[in-house]
Amino acid sequence: MDEHLQHLDTLKDIKRMMERSSRFISLSGLSGIAAGVCALAGAWLASNVIHNDPRYGNVNEPGELRNVHTGSLANGADLQTYLDNRLIQVALGVLIAALILGFLFTYLRSRKTNTPIWGVTAKRLLINVSIPMIVGGIFLLKLIDSGTYGLIAPGCLIFYGLGLLNASKYTLAEVRYLGYAQILLGIINLQMVGYGLLFWALGFGLLHIVYGVFMWWKYERD
Repeated sequence: MDEHLQHLDTLKDIKRMMERSSRFISLSGLSGIAAGVCALAGAWLASNVIHNDPRYGNVNEPGELRNVHTGSLANGADLQTYLDNRLIQVALGVLIAALILGFLFTYLRSRKTNTPIWGVTAKRLLINVSIPMIVGGIFLLKLIDSGTYGLIAPGCLIFYGLGLLNASKYTLAEVRYLGYAQILLGIINLQMVGYGLLFWALGFGLLHIVYGVFMWWKYERD
């Protein structure tokens, strides 16, 4: 009986070693929670910008898709013009804050589990999640350039979900389901244009918090 248990322990150790070598397992659930909180804060700030800045008209009015050409964005705006746009400033602030907090919690978990935070698997993960998101970012900048604000939120959700789905084979399996959920929300938002801020908050905010709590409970609470 003891010998049988020793064999099982050996197999478990081998499985752990294979997972460490083929998957990036240092992702922290706290990173997901932090990203969700940042996204909710960003949605609140963006809502204030939209309702207080007349340049955006009714871009967030339910059920309405408009080509809003603001004097600051349409027709081939340069980089400085983009950076001066308050909505883009909010989005960049949320992204930077989420990345910093995500890296911090992932770094702390990698130290706790004695797993290198950077290596071949981490590079593959980064490349696979980046390609759909970079392509999506170029596409979304063109939407902003043309003033088609109603498609930006569903585009963000869909391309982000594709990035997660593409990278899921190099990390924990639960990431795949988060990707499916983001894509589904984006597709639903395409049918409900005008509710972009709500779906943004649901996808990048609530879903990340639920995912983060689940991952923390499953892998880290002990």
